[in-house]
Amino acid sequence: MAQTVFITGGSRGIGAACVRAFAVAGWQVAFTYRVSRETAGALAEQTGALALCADLHDDKAVSRAFGEVRGHFGAPDAVVCNAGIAEQKMFQDITDEDWQRMLDINLMGAVRTIRAALPDLLHRKHGSIVTISSIWGQMGASCESHYAVSKAALIGLTKSLAQEFGPSGIRVNCVAPGVIDTDMNAMHSGETMRELAAETPLGRIGTADEVAQSVLYLCSERASFITGQVLGVTGGF
Repeated sequence: MAQTVFITGGSRGIGAACVRAFAVAGWQVAFTYRVSRETAGALAEQTGALALCADLHDDKAVSRAFGEVRGHFGAPDAVVCNAGIAEQKMFQDITDEDWQRMLDINLMGAVRTIRAALPDLLHRKHGSIVTISSIWGQMGASCESHYAVSKAALIGLTKSLAQEFGPSGIRVNCVAPGVIDTDMNAMHSGETMRELAAETPLGRIGTADEVAQSVLYLCSERASFITGQVLGVTGGF
């Protein structure tokens, strides 16, 4: 029987690459999106995935999305907390509202998702959760402190839940991408991207599919004795 994965923020970038990678690997895939209905619909049609409009700010919306997945595929075997935002601002210009929005989407969106998935995972005493952090969550980031803090918090959440959920057979890991060719990095100029590529030991920018393949691995039985880890997909950055 095919396994089922639930991916947040799956309509574009790393999330969409995860949808495609899991579908190719034979998984049943459900993913959330917030506003990109046309893009999400096209991806669902291409992959056979279930596209669900859900606002991760809302506990009830997240619970409804899981209910739809259960009705369509059964309870998920794996959860990928990918949805997130980024923003560049000098520290002194970051408002309380900016901090709240960043933490509410990048951190609390994952918290709400995991909380909704947990009863099924505990009942089965098996499963995998993968959070998507960032190299900036490990290194810090100038002019993106609120983003870096939110991604660092995901690492702390991952390591804590790996310890808490391990006795129940649930693995929790984190992928920390480096500089990846996605819409999120479109805020950077071509010159900046070339500089970042030059600073990367492998000499290039990473692809969303390279991140997705790492997520797929951590959710698979090939990673059955791996938990509480942060896997850097960074080209050595």
